[in-house]
Parts: sequence; structure tokens; C-alpha cells
Amino acid sequence: MEFQSVSASLADVIGLEPVMAACRARAVLTGEDVGKLAAAARTPVEFLPAGFMRRQHELLTKVGEQVVTPQPGQPRRGASTRMFDSASNLGLAPLSAAGLFRIGEDGRLYLISKSEHYHTPLGHGFPGYALLDQARQLGIPNATHNNTRGQITRQLEEELVAAANGAAGADAGGLASISASSDPYVCNRVLNLETGSLAVEAALKMILARFHRMDAGGPEPKYHGRVPVILVMGNEQGGRPANYHGTTILAQTLRGMWPELCSGIEKSGLFRVQSIRPNSREDLEAAFTKWERDGHKVAGFFHEIVMMNYGGLLLSPEFLQRAYQLCRQHDVPTVVDEIQSCLWHHDLFMFREWGLTPSFIAIGKGFAGGEYPASRLIFSAAMDCMPQFGALVTNGQEELASLAYLVTMRWARANARVTRAIGDYYERRMREFAAAHSDQITAVEGKRHLTTLFFKSLEYAKSFTRDLNRRGFDISAQTYKADCPPAVLTKIPLITTRVVVDFMIERMDAAIRGR
Repeated sequence: MEFQSVSASLADVIGLEPVMAACRARAVLTGEDVGKLAAAARTPVEFLPAGFMRRQHELLTKVGEQVVTPQPGQPRRGASTRMFDSASNLGLAPLSAAGLFRIGEDGRLYLISKSEHYHTPLGHGFPGYALLDQARQLGIPNATHNNTRGQITRQLEEELVAAANGAAGADAGGLASISASSDPYVCNRVLNLETGSLAVEAALKMILARFHRMDAGGPEPKYHGRVPVILVMGNEQGGRPANYHGTTILAQTLRGMWPELCSGIEKSGLFRVQSIRPNSREDLEAAFTKWERDGHKVAGFFHEIVMMNYGGLLLSPEFLQRAYQLCRQHDVPTVVDEIQSCLWHHDLFMFREWGLTPSFIAIGKGFAGGEYPASRLIFSAAMDCMPQFGALVTNGQEELASLAYLVTMRWARANARVTRAIGDYYERRMREFAAAHSDQITAVEGKRHLTTLFFKSLEYAKSFTRDLNRRGFDISAQTYKADCPPAVLTKIPLITTRVVVDFMIERMDAAIRGR
């Protein structure tokens, strides 16, 4: 299947009137001709030209080869932390990149099989992002502030709310009623933040605010005096380390870090964390039975759908639908963390395919296409309780970052049918590959573009990835969690074609056979 052609100008994406207003303002500031500025802003850009994709296919034959001469001498060491230094592979560090490919400092051509750790869904240098340059020519600034959110950011907020609720666009007929809803499971507010960690932390703050005052002198919270219990996804043994919701201290307590701090918090009755084994209805029912009494209360349910920090394990629709049913019965907000899966799904959000109605949706990385760090928390008006500085990020309202979101969404929507078909094809080919090598591979997890392989041993997984690295695949085994299944993770960009999928499977087969 071929990708659908998408061509648009800046005026097409954000509207003619906002563009003309920016042209007039720019002319005042610089003395440039308004007509010339307007003509440039109305010039269409082809988002993914055929020539760009032809070159992608041509480059496949060179994957793994040294295509440029490495720089002489030792690479700069930098000044990072001990742990980052020990995990660094500077040979893979980028000299230049385009689409599905990166040339490393070692001069070799690499296929970005993990989409650069999940934030380049459209590959490097996606041609559609030329609209960001059009915006810069008009002097549309990136830097602004929470109380001066620009038109592009406000447009994006509306489009995200519409998309999260299944409406066709920001001006869809149902958007007004969606925005007016106070249903705790209708998401109609947006916080613009920089990282996924801050997005999830903002949700956690609003949940805890139902139990503890956020400001001195504030009104008594709804569940004041009860101990909040946060439900999270755990590992197969019931421990916490399987989930990952960010690097702030509160988010890290959800996965068992800071054990002494967590113990002190629990002893004080400020809050508790309860882990649920993946897809365990038994754990789920038991948690509500245990914690909805005796001065405690289930406060929130946090989950991913594809647990990319636990081997890419997939949570089933049946498990999550039951969890959401229990949460509705007991007035418990639900938080779907789609930092990993957002945009890779043909409907922009994976929770919609699962039939879920969350209270909070954390998104990021993918939507901005790697051009900017830009996360968003989409949430219910019923949870809108924070003071002005409750989740303040000075540069979270960046206009060009919001434009990158809109460009990405425009291409993804136009190509939803194609990307779904390719994702299904990739998953099917991976399952066939796993079945052919069942002596080493025990399972296939994840979904479509986010597909992972479980190996019989960590040594098998590491050997497989080392071989693929030598063959030019940027791919890795999940080795940093002792209790995680021996998993090899992939997350292929949305611009991957069937030709690329077939190439990947062929190389994987050669690697596992040792050819």
C-alpha cells in the first residue's frame, strides 16, 4: 500500500486569517512586504514526497555498511553522569539523519528500528515540518508563556480534545458540548507541558488533591481524612518495577524507587501504592475489595496499554475495561499513559480501540515528531482543580511545538488506513518469524508497530541484538530490569513500508541463523 499524498501550506493548517494577521505584524516589525510574506505562507509543502521515499528504499542496500569515513582521533567524552557514560554507544551517535536512517559517528548507516527511543514516529527530517520554517519566516515565536498562549497552541488544544473524544476536528459540531461537559470521564481540558514525566505528575497532583489540600487555606477535599491508594501495573510477581510513568520523585515512587521514602509516606498515611499483575482480574478485584474501606480509598488507576518498560507486554481490552468499570463504580479517576503508544495508533490514541474512557490522557514524544520536547495532559473538567502555578512550565506553550503536533496529526490522519495495514503486516511477519524460531523465541508481545520478541534467555536476546547492531539495526534487548522477560524491543516509524518490513525480517532471520 502506498501512503496518501498530503500537501498543505501554513495557511491550510492554521487558517488564512491567523496567517494574514501574522504577516501584517511581521511587516510592521521588519518592513517586509505583506504580499510576499502571505505568498510564502500560502505555498504548499508536500509532506512525504515520492522522491524522499524512493531514496529510503535505495538506502536499504547500504544498511550496516560504513558509508562515510569516521572522524579521526578519539570522540569527545562530554561530561555526563557515570551511568549515562557506562551505557553510551558513541558509534551510533548521529552525524546526520534522514527518514528511517541515521549515519553514526562510526560512519555506518543505521536503520532506526526503535524510532530513536520513541520520539521520531515520522523519521528524521520529515519534509512536512518545512511548515515550521514557514512559521519562522513570519516571526511566529516559539517562546511564550502560560498566560499568553498563542493561536496555534489554542487550536491544538481544541483538536486534541476533539480527537480524544472521537470528533472529526476542532470545529466539529459536538466540540461545544464536549467542552461543556463535567463528566469525570470526558476529557476536555489540556495542560501543555515539556515532558511526559510532568504530564503524568500533573495527573497525580490532581488525584491527590481530592485527599490533601494543594494550597494552605483551600477548601476541604472531597475525600479528606481517607488514605489515597494509587493502583499501578506491576510485574508478574506483583512487584512495582514494571510500570514507568516518569522521572519525578512522585512518579518514581509508583514503580518502587525511593523505598525508604515510600515506606515513610505509607506509614504517615499520606498515600499508598498498590501494584496489579498484568492482566490479572484477581488482583484488580482484590485491590478494590481491600482498599475501598477502613479509612482508605482507591484514588486513581495508572496504566499504559503497551508496557514498553516491561518487555512491551500488552494489556488486554477485557482487563482494562473491567478496571475502568470498577473505577466508575467507585469514583476513581483513570490515567492512561500513552507517552509510548500515542500517534503510533491509527486513531492517534490506542485507548479508543480498547473502548476506554479515561479521566486523564498523557501524551508526548511522538506528536511533536522529535522536533521539540512537548507533552500534553488531556483531562476531565471535573478534575480541573489546580491553582495557576500547580503545573506551571514556562515554555510548555511553545507555538512551533504545537505546529509540529498539527503537522504530524494531519499526515497521520490522512494515512491511518495505510499505517494500520502496515502495522498489522509487521506484527504478522514478526509472529511468523517467531514461530519459525520457537527454539529461541517464546512469545510475541506489543501491538503492530510496537512489537517485541520474548526470548528463552537473556543471553539469546543479547546475542540477537548484538548481531543486528552489527548489521545496522538500532535495536536493543531490555537488560536493565532483572525481573523483566528477556525481550527485544522494536518500534518502527510510521513511514515504514512493506518493503522495509520485509527487509527487516530478512535481516532478523539471517541474524538468528548466524548467517
